[in-house]
Amino acid sequence: MIEHIVLFKAKPSAAPDQLAAMLKLLVSLKEKIPGIVQASAGANFSARSQGYTHGFVVRFTDRAALESYQPHPSHQEVVTGHVRPLTDAVLTLDYEIL
Repeated sequence: MIEHIVLFKAKPSAAPDQLAAMLKLLVSLKEKIPGIVQASAGANFSARSQGYTHGFVVRFTDRAALESYQPHPSHQEVVTGHVRPLTDAVLTLDYEIL
């Protein structure tokens, strides 16, 4: 299994409802892209976030599922239409679950 962790720094101009919609769309990718086992997202509440305001975690069956996720049209639609317009920075970490 592969864990895919994504942190977002929201733009100051991004409205809370827009960010909530972005997170819902990201989580909904579980229903559209094969190989996703689990997906969750939410707003940060920690003072240790170094400016990252939202997080998204996806668990994939294997590396091949992660590799097919990135270019998938449903993923690209969310990234282009919602993530990029609302965020200043994105940090991603992928690892194989022990």
